[in-house]
Amino acid sequence: MDLHELFTVSYEGICAVTSVETDSRRCTPGSLFFAMSGRTTSGERFVEQALAQGAVAVVATTPMTLSVPVVVVDEKLLHSELVRACGRVYGIPHETLRLLGVTGTNAKTSITTIASQLWRALGHPSDVIGTVTHERTTPAPAEMHQLLAASSRSSLPEDPTLMCLEVSSHALDQGRTDGIFFDVVVFSNLTHDHLDYHHSMEEYFEAKSKLFTPTSARNFVVWVDDPYGARLADRVGNSVVRVSRANARNISCGSEGSDFEWRGYRVRSSLLGGYNVDNLLLALEALVILGGDPEALAHACATLRPVTGRFDIVQAANPMIVIDYAHSPDGLRRVLVDAREFSGSGRLIIVFGASGERDVEKRPGMGAVTGENADVVIVTSESPRFEDPESIIDDIVKGIPAGARWHREIDRRAAIELALRIAEPNDIVILAGKGHENVRYIQGEVVPFNDRTVVTELLQTRI
Repeated sequence: MDLHELFTVSYEGICAVTSVETDSRRCTPGSLFFAMSGRTTSGERFVEQALAQGAVAVVATTPMTLSVPVVVVDEKLLHSELVRACGRVYGIPHETLRLLGVTGTNAKTSITTIASQLWRALGHPSDVIGTVTHERTTPAPAEMHQLLAASSRSSLPEDPTLMCLEVSSHALDQGRTDGIFFDVVVFSNLTHDHLDYHHSMEEYFEAKSKLFTPTSARNFVVWVDDPYGARLADRVGNSVVRVSRANARNISCGSEGSDFEWRGYRVRSSLLGGYNVDNLLLALEALVILGGDPEALAHACATLRPVTGRFDIVQAANPMIVIDYAHSPDGLRRVLVDAREFSGSGRLIIVFGASGERDVEKRPGMGAVTGENADVVIVTSESPRFEDPESIIDDIVKGIPAGARWHREIDRRAAIELALRIAEPNDIVILAGKGHENVRYIQGEVVPFNDRTVVTELLQTRI
């Protein structure tokens, strides 16, 4: 596509645009580079790098003298022009794909993964874009459109690919999904997290709510056992599908998985914990809207595989060792409450920390929840970034209630080793906070670290 087809601009010759980028590092020959400013940096600082990478034109908010055409756009219009350009270059996603969006503080990864697995089990193509598959939970607009365009190329008109997208509150606030119209959107819950960015729960709620409008989606599924979900459902009105634990009957959860009745059909799944019953209910109702047969979906639940880093069992017994991504007070409470259901006479031992330069206010709450629900708490470091890890731990332990048994070990590997050393055969050891992640961020460095790898190495040394 020539630049003339995107903008009214004067230049000699042909300027063929093959891609749109906002990250100069991703530019290749044929890229149109949008010099978007972030919260602390100006995009125009990266123009030279974009040109060196092969960018053939630049869109900026101020005139620039460059060797390539420059399109000057009012700063207030820059984002909308980016979305428009992506749509022209890559196509309109909802015209060739089916789109399912999931938002909420917790369970986005689980619900999108469950929905995608079930849709494939019914014989239809599906994929996921989210925390486990990409660097950002919700990629920036240019990358998002590229990913969806790649899926569109293999999507069949008679059976279009279902793309299941995790949609974060940051993404909604920053307009990363603008230009994308969803067939179905799902709301899971809203609990204390990300208040370093949103400043208040009300602001956080309003960010999430942006996905639940007629201009964003065709159908709406909301978990109404959550007070914010009930409020959102009332706002959306009659077009919303309200989902609740009451939608499941005769629930049985144990160390082998869950079993319950839904829409008159028996659902059996190897996914552990009551919270996965909730996640299944939301995914199932969304897929029914998309045309899935309830009976076939119920039977397909038996094929579900565990979600990476979400109640992910490394060792089933002696002791049981679980890795979970829980990194908020509510997330930690959920994993501990569910683990308690099948811990028997054993203790719950949890290892966790908190990320640096992120929502300081939730740290004491994390200490309180773990102190109240675990038998042994080991507070350690996660990704401190440029914060002092000892100060992060100080913030957490302020919330641990008097009388709780807890340890402080700043070295995460040593903390995991301590948990294994004190664990007895009937205990459950939960390594929380990192989940699927393979790195830690420490003083500007990216340090390789994966909880599963570490615990596997430690278990081998005990043999």
